Amino acid sequence: METTLPKVSVIVPIYNGEADLPDLISCLQAQTYPTDRVEYLLVDNGSSDRTPSILQAAAASDSPGGGNEKLNKINIRHLTENKIQSSYAARNTGIRAATGEIIAFTDVDCRPEPNWLQNLIQPFADSSVGIVAGEVEGLPGKTLLEKYADSYNVLSQKYTLEHPFCPYGQTANLAIRREIFQQVGLFRPYMTTGGDADICWRIQRETSWQISFAPTAIVKHRHRSTVAEFQKQWRRYGRSNRYLHELYGVTLMTELKATETFYRLVRWLLKELPVTSVKAMIGKATVVDLLNTPISLLNSQARSTGQRDAKLSEEAKIIERL
Repeated sequence: METTLPKVSVIVPIYNGEADLPDLISCLQAQTYPTDRVEYLLVDNGSSDRTPSILQAAAASDSPGGGNEKLNKINIRHLTENKIQSSYAARNTGIRAATGEIIAFTDVDCRPEPNWLQNLIQPFADSSVGIVAGEVEGLPGKTLLEKYADSYNVLSQKYTLEHPFCPYGQTANLAIRREIFQQVGLFRPYMTTGGDADICWRIQRETSWQISFAPTAIVKHRHRSTVAEFQKQWRRYGRSNRYLHELYGVTLMTELKATETFYRLVRWLLKELPVTSVKAMIGKATVVDLLNTPISLLNSQARSTGQRDAKLSEEAKIIERL
């Protein structure tokens, strides 16, 4: 007798996502998971662009759109979260409205592959598994920073799943049993970063549910392409580390001192750059290899700044309940 697949609710928080929504919706329409077993809850978090009208049209549409009959007709539900400007608050709004037994998360700037949901749900066949993290890969990029991020797989879940304190999955590609939220509560709605680690750690510390990795459940994510975006990303990583330190006592990253920065730059100029330049001339190194040290130092300084300047507010410690 064929086993019935679990009902799934996919939640996507959206803030000013008009540029990304058409591609995301096309990816959702292309999913191989049975359309009658999944709902897509797209939560507008106070957008000021055309996001609300796009979501309204998508939810009301009777056809896949774009004239592409190969795409599935899917159940899109348009929700709003206007009280708190936070992706975690928007996810909480989605969780409250969800009817699925499995809650899956991704982001508006992600591009799930067609078999993403199918593969993400498979590990839940093990009744001890409560959390499943899929893989996050970079979309093809053209700029130096995009190529750097891609060469080091900076978005990969393998880093968060190997966290020395406790493994966790990023909400760009994560699924959790809905019943677990009744046990441990929802996301902290006023957190601005680090909420994915927090929810996974609360689950593992307070319950017996296990976390699993689904490497073939892949979403593609756009790398940051400019120095400003790149620094913003790494400052956010630093803030997350500070917040998790205050909540769990996680070890803070050692801040990069000016003397160490100077030493590494001199070493790069006098030793690494000449050697790598020769390799580049014979096709055994790339521009990314040539500039690896300066970019790594840029990352470290931005992360140090984010960690040093962050302070978790009392409000951000609040856990909402289902």
